[in-house]
Amino acid sequence: MFRLQHAVQILREGGLIAYPTEGVWGLGCDPLDAEAVQRLLALKQRPVEKGLILVAAHIDQFEPYLHDLTLPQRRTLQQSWPGPHTWLVPVNAHVPLWISGGQATVALRVSAHPVIKALCTGFGAPIVSTSANISGRPAARSLLDVQLQFSSPVAEHVTLVPGSLGDRNKPTTIQDLASGKIIRA
Repeated sequence: MFRLQHAVQILREGGLIAYPTEGVWGLGCDPLDAEAVQRLLALKQRPVEKGLILVAAHIDQFEPYLHDLTLPQRRTLQQSWPGPHTWLVPVNAHVPLWISGGQATVALRVSAHPVIKALCTGFGAPIVSTSANISGRPAARSLLDVQLQFSSPVAEHVTLVPGSLGDRNKPTTIQDLASGKIIRA
């Protein structure tokens, strides 16, 4: 557990981490730290306009982002979480522009993955969850893939959190909460 506590401290200090998720390796940081998010986006070569996914240990960690939802919308979230299902929910004043990318929605997921749950519980809040890869390249499926994705040694930029991927062979499903439309299966 020391490595996990170290990773939580890295998050608190504005650092970046790479960690296993349900299907691919993820990159994360404190979503409220604009500088950390900018470093993550630069490492991935990802434009801010695409927005980022936030992941949490339980739905209560998303409360600031959910207070405008209807009761049926909340039920929909509760029925699919925790699990490998990312929902696009309407942006409100609590969602930073560098997370939403200026979009009308923000992507949220409550994970059942033990490493993610432990990270978010230890951090006490949601974290960024984006695939550990250069934009446009295949998502990393191993620690070696994470290290090979980036031209400079990843250890200089990112703290690696050990663990195993979940049982999915691809990233999580993304679905729009308002329309029900599946964006990524």
